[in-house]
Amino acid sequence: MKKTETKFNNSSELQRRWKLPRGLEIIYEDDDIIVVDKPAGLLTVKTATEKTKTAQYILTDYVRKGNYKSRKQIFVVHRLDQWTSGVLIFAKSQDVKDKLQEQWDKTEKKYLAVVHGHLKEKGGVISSYLAENKQFVVYSTKDPSKGKLSHTAYKVVKESRQFSLLEINLLTGRKNQIRVHLADICHPIVGDRKYGKENDGFNRLALHAKSITFLHPVSGKQMMFESKVPAYYREILRLKI
Repeated sequence: MKKTETKFNNSSELQRRWKLPRGLEIIYEDDDIIVVDKPAGLLTVKTATEKTKTAQYILTDYVRKGNYKSRKQIFVVHRLDQWTSGVLIFAKSQDVKDKLQEQWDKTEKKYLAVVHGHLKEKGGVISSYLAENKQFVVYSTKDPSKGKLSHTAYKVVKESRQFSLLEINLLTGRKNQIRVHLADICHPIVGDRKYGKENDGFNRLALHAKSITFLHPVSGKQMMFESKVPAYYREILRLKI
């Protein structure tokens, strides 16, 4: 059976056809996976207080085409924080989800972040053991028995008077890893009220999942998808990115 695939170039047309919320765009779809560009503010999965305004719920409804009796569903491969935008992969079966997660350490994930200040070292790797406390705050520790070893590679792409734009290669995928590691080196992400400055005058987190490269779980073909840089970043830096 020939695999069907779709690359979407006209997001407004897609939204008219399937009533996707503004900002959520399907970049690629085939019989096994859906790759989307998630807007900042949209949850990946449900929480105790929000069940329907999530990427998983919206895309499950999309694959069911409005038929609530359909058994089709979307499986979560990985997550982005609510206020992190960018590329997100979902699977259409448990088997495909498992295959993608099995190769996750070989999947290349690149991010863009705008941080406060100028970094002395314009490139490098931040490493620490990450743990989480009872208040769900992730923190770095030197005790390997308490946390998981985590690595974040970065390089400075551009600088303005007050801020720096970083490209980040996520070498491990722990919860809030990028946010914690950048705060550890005293260059927190703009708009990060949890790990950065309590009130820096910016109303959203300047962290964006720029691209993801992986092997297709069925065909074995190498896939790479990118999302557009949010205009918000240009507003912060006042530079052309």
